[in-house]
Amino acid sequence: MITAIPAGAVPADTAPAGAVPAGTVPAGAVPAGTVPAGAAKPVWKKCATKDYPTLQCASLQVPLDHAQPRGRKITLALSRVPHTSKKTYQGPLLVNPGGPGGSGLTLAGFVASSLPKGLAAQYDVIGFDPRGVGKSKPALNCRPGHFAPVRPDSLPVTEALEKANLDRVRAFAQGCASKYGDLLPYIDTVSAVRDMDAIRRALGAERINYFGYSYGTYLGAVYAKLYPQRVRRMVLDSVVDPTGVWYDANLAQDHAFNSRHRAFMAWVARHDATYRLGKDPERIETAWYAMRAALAKKPAGKKVGASELEDTFSPGAYYNGYWPYLAEAFAAHVKKKDDAPLVEAYETFGAVDAAGENGYSVYTSVQCRDARWPRDWDEWRDDNWAVYEKAPFMTWSNAWYNAPCAFWPTGPKEPVDVANGSVPPVLLFQATDDAATPYEGGVTVHHLLEGSGLVVEQGGGNHGITLSGNACLDEHLTAYLTDGRVPRGDGEVDAVCERLPDPKPLTAKAGKEGKKAKGDKGSESAGAGAGSPKGAALHRLLGHRG
Repeated sequence: MITAIPAGAVPADTAPAGAVPAGTVPAGAVPAGTVPAGAAKPVWKKCATKDYPTLQCASLQVPLDHAQPRGRKITLALSRVPHTSKKTYQGPLLVNPGGPGGSGLTLAGFVASSLPKGLAAQYDVIGFDPRGVGKSKPALNCRPGHFAPVRPDSLPVTEALEKANLDRVRAFAQGCASKYGDLLPYIDTVSAVRDMDAIRRALGAERINYFGYSYGTYLGAVYAKLYPQRVRRMVLDSVVDPTGVWYDANLAQDHAFNSRHRAFMAWVARHDATYRLGKDPERIETAWYAMRAALAKKPAGKKVGASELEDTFSPGAYYNGYWPYLAEAFAAHVKKKDDAPLVEAYETFGAVDAAGENGYSVYTSVQCRDARWPRDWDEWRDDNWAVYEKAPFMTWSNAWYNAPCAFWPTGPKEPVDVANGSVPPVLLFQATDDAATPYEGGVTVHHLLEGSGLVVEQGGGNHGITLSGNACLDEHLTAYLTDGRVPRGDGEVDAVCERLPDPKPLTAKAGKEGKKAKGDKGSESAGAGAGSPKGAALHRLLGHRG
């Protein structure tokens, strides 16, 4: 349990947290170009993309072990959209898409372009690839091809299937140990938080602003715990329950994923005129599981077995913009015995490429190191079968995704108690029906972070809800980033926004656009039926795990 203030922390600022005129120092920042002693200033170079023409990139060396600052160094990849306002400068806004294992470089461009122009101009929006991720060096890939199809059925109904899956996860853990045994003790949330503070120092900022999605909310909460005096403003969207990291949190996810999958079945039933799968959600769900059983025996296109089917449909539990594409693939298989749309959906939403292998390698490395996991496989078996009885959709897929932690080569650390009465007001966003980070996590963190404000999207089921088309949510976000205002309510929740409408079935035009997205997992065109291009773009960046 880490509760001590780290060396180098200073008393909190007493200056106001609002915006200030140009030429003066905003609360928690130092004049541009001023870098504290011992910190190297990043050298920014253009790395513009078509979507983000002002994006800049740099790198920063940090200690592998922050307890040994003069020891081995690793390199973090950074990105920036610099502030342009000549009147107001509010300092750096670090952004993180979650994971663990998500790359944040492009997210900086997305956030800067999605905020109101006048507000974005007041911040240096800073993206970064956490240690081990993406363009940071070294980047992890423990076992290339780990997700290559066709994998064993995730449902261990026979000893042979259980053994086959256990052999896979043991091989993954052994691959990490043999390739990165010297790195694994330092791939964890607290080390990533120390890196964030190294970024702060290199930027010459006395305090930072932070905006994190999903696992990025836990990363932010831990930063706030270790460096409360270094936080100016903090936004946490789709909030991890820090009291369940990480074994219990994954079991809790399984129930929420099952409910979200059933919401998709109900949506298909409402659009029976399009999909012709019936008007009874339970019967449609039965047809889905019959499809799964058939694919376990004969994979579609020699690519999509039962496990790959789960990979394909689980993104729909994160973002309902994918539902029209998944429903078309489902209906084509059931009604027409046509596997092509299903294979295409797998390649678009479910297949794991090298970047996905890197993300998964960091995901396991962080989660397995952060906290204790059962080392007795009998405990995993009993717990997951018990959950499966009530929530069959993702339980065993999720279990095998995390199972390397049962055999991880490094010992666990203790989770950080993020309870905090010293940090400035934090703004939290949470959808009531979020599957990946269930609603209770947002409420828990609201209680743990004194003075925080909780904005709830009532009835919303997407994971990652700000800057994705809901104007009500974005108004609260804009107000907070403008002058630090958080809403205040009388009860458990401080403000409520209505959810966006569910998507409609694809039009002929949207269907053609979706086919152009083949191979681009969650591209902006994938999800056009949701009527929210911003939502599709955001979920491409957030990914489908954590």
